[in-house]
Parts: sequence; C-alpha cells; structure tokens
Amino acid sequence: MGEFWPVPDVLAYLAGQWRVERSVRDLASDERGEFRGTTAFIPLEGGGLLHQESGTFVWQGVPRPAERTLRFLPSREPGAADVRFADGRPFHDLDLTSGRHTADHPCSADLYRGEFTVTDADHWRTVWRVRGPAKDLVLTTDYARVG
Repeated sequence: MGEFWPVPDVLAYLAGQWRVERSVRDLASDERGEFRGTTAFIPLEGGGLLHQESGTFVWQGVPRPAERTLRFLPSREPGAADVRFADGRPFHDLDLTSGRHTADHPCSADLYRGEFTVTDADHWRTVWRVRGPAKDLVLTTDYARVG
C-alpha cells in the first residue's frame, strides 16, 4: 500500500455508515471465510460513537447472521479513540492522525495485532493477525463509506 491519508479526528472521520467486506483465513488449516455487511457509527450521548456491525458470515460454505457492537470513546490523545467492547472492557487504542496505526489486544494466551490504514476520505482497512495456542488467523476488513 502506498500513501496513507491522515485523519485529524478519528471519531469525526468514522461517524456514519460503512459497507464492510472481511476475509478470514485460518493459517493452520488454510480454511477461509468471509463477512459482508454494514457498520454504523452512531453518536453516543456524552461523546464517542457506538459501532454496530451486522451482516452475513460464511464459513465452510455455511452462511450465518453475524453482528458485533463496540464503543469508540474519546481518548486522552487529541483526535484518537479508546475502543471498548460493548460491556466496557478495553479493546485497543486508535490514533489515525498519521493515516496508520498498530494496536495490540491480548486475549487469553492469544495476541491480536491490528494494523489500521486510511487510504482516503471514504476508505480504510484493518488487518488483524491473531497468534497463539488457540488461533492462527488473519482477518482483513475493508470499509467503504455509504453515501
């Protein structure tokens, strides 16, 4: 990937609706899946955004409805976000002021390492590499602004 697109305020950038396409690859078995759907970043009372993702996940040829909810809260760092699970547990930080960010999230004995890149005003990508005794995955998600 070439140039990154700096985002002075991640919450302002993310607000709204996005089309989502995610590929999931299990490196141990070489099995692959995909998710297609939408993500809405909805303003929260008191600041921040509620991230609501829904769509269809296909694994081993079987489609299933899938959804998740996160909270993107204002960070102490200007223009950055503190990303939390729906129940309030910390997930990762997110600072796209350079157009690129790397974040780690330990989950039991596994480590999730996410790389976030912004290519323009309407497109960004996450690549999560998950390593550990339970998982060996790569999840690549492309977001395109709706409207």
